[in-house]
Parts: sequence; structure tokens; C-alpha cells
Amino acid sequence: MHVTSNPALWYATRASGIAAYVILSVVVSIGISMGGKAQSVRWPRFSVQDIHRFGGLLVGSLITIHVATIAVDSFLPFSVAQLLVPFAASYRPLWTGLGIASAELLLALAITNHYRRRMPHRYWRTAHYLNFAVWTLASLHGLFAGTDRGAAWLALLY
Repeated sequence: MHVTSNPALWYATRASGIAAYVILSVVVSIGISMGGKAQSVRWPRFSVQDIHRFGGLLVGSLITIHVATIAVDSFLPFSVAQLLVPFAASYRPLWTGLGIASAELLLALAITNHYRRRMPHRYWRTAHYLNFAVWTLASLHGLFAGTDRGAAWLALLY
């Protein structure tokens, strides 16, 4: 599955991972604001919900690009199992594993969102709180597994 070792893949991996994290942070912040009673006069609730929903889909797409570019890059080869099983990778296993667990938890939450209308609201809302775990695990993954982890600009971002 490792096609090539091209610097463009490395840049795509970095960019998609960082962009996914930034958008995830925004989506989580929007979700927190929607959970309260405060309403914005400028933004109707349905539009904020649509932005929140679209942001979540965008995060999933960026994570897919992040994983796909890692899969095809031969510079640091990962097997399919190492990409899917948390803590199985030889490259920084703990921090890579937290990123994989975060992505899989996000996928599980996306599935619960798809079936939201078929389950009790209380169950969906409780499951939705796991997004805080997704964000925390993604933060740890980026801080300690990313190739830019020592860069001051990225430390400020996190």
C-alpha cells in the first residue's frame, strides 16, 4: 500500500492533521455554545447547528486524508493493522495510539449522530459528551506524535 515517499504527502499529512484539529476545536466550541441556554440574536439556532454539523463532516474528511496520506507514504511505513489498531504502531505507539483511538471514537459518534432520531435523546446526548475525549486524545496525539511537535507556533495552537 506504500506508493511513494514524496514530500507532498508529508505536507498533506501534516496539513490535514493540523486542519482537522483546528476545525475540531471550533466544532467542539460551537457545540458547547449550543448546549447552553444562550441564544445569539445574529445567528439563528438552525444555522449554528448546520455549521456544527458541516464542521464535523469536514473534520472526518480531513482525518480520512490524514490517514490515507500516511498509508501511502513509504517514508515511515504503517501497515493497515497499525493504522487501525490503537497502540500497534511502532512509531511513538502511545501517542499514535491515542490519535487512532480518537479517530475511531469520532467515527462511533458520527454513527450515533446518524441514528440520533432513532435513539432516546438522553442516550445521544450522553454519547455526545465523548467528543471531549476525542478532542483531548487528538490534542495529546498532535502534541506528542506530530513531526512539528517541537515548533513554538504549533505549541501555541494547541
